[in-house]
Amino acid sequence: MAEPALLLTDRHQRQLELLLESQQQQRHWHGQLPVVLLDRCWLRLQVLPVEQLCSVLPPDSSGDAPELVRFRELLREGMSSLEAQEQCWQDFGREPCSEALRRFWAAQERGNRGWTLQVYLDWLQRYRLGIEGEGPKPLPLVVLARPDGREPHQLVWHWPVSQPMRHTCP
Repeated sequence: MAEPALLLTDRHQRQLELLLESQQQQRHWHGQLPVVLLDRCWLRLQVLPVEQLCSVLPPDSSGDAPELVRFRELLREGMSSLEAQEQCWQDFGREPCSEALRRFWAAQERGNRGWTLQVYLDWLQRYRLGIEGEGPKPLPLVVLARPDGREPHQLVWHWPVSQPMRHTCP
């Protein structure tokens, strides 16, 4: 796949540069920080506040259902699959366990483009640390996967270009 920056028009590049310049003024985490989405099919950039990302690009949390989390815990503790399933049915009920499994497999068939709840939470943490830390502030760009493929969304961090040091030798 081509580098995302190569897919951007000059206008998009300027828009990203302006956003990145503005981003350098940020010192505290807040919900209005920008996130840029690139729809490669339409070569369209969408800038939205980080607090809206979850609504526009919902992460797949089907694998984090309590029934499935507990099932995996029981397997790690050494139970057989059948014993773990029966224990989950006893703890949560047969129908809720079956529904959690149906939602999980439906999401697997549909595909989540790698955008799971854990990936989203890790991404948010990295963004927050980048804003609150010292030094240059990153601008996140999510390159959306094409709808007809199985590739994941790409998470790209844009950083300001460092200023070259002036040559001081005579």
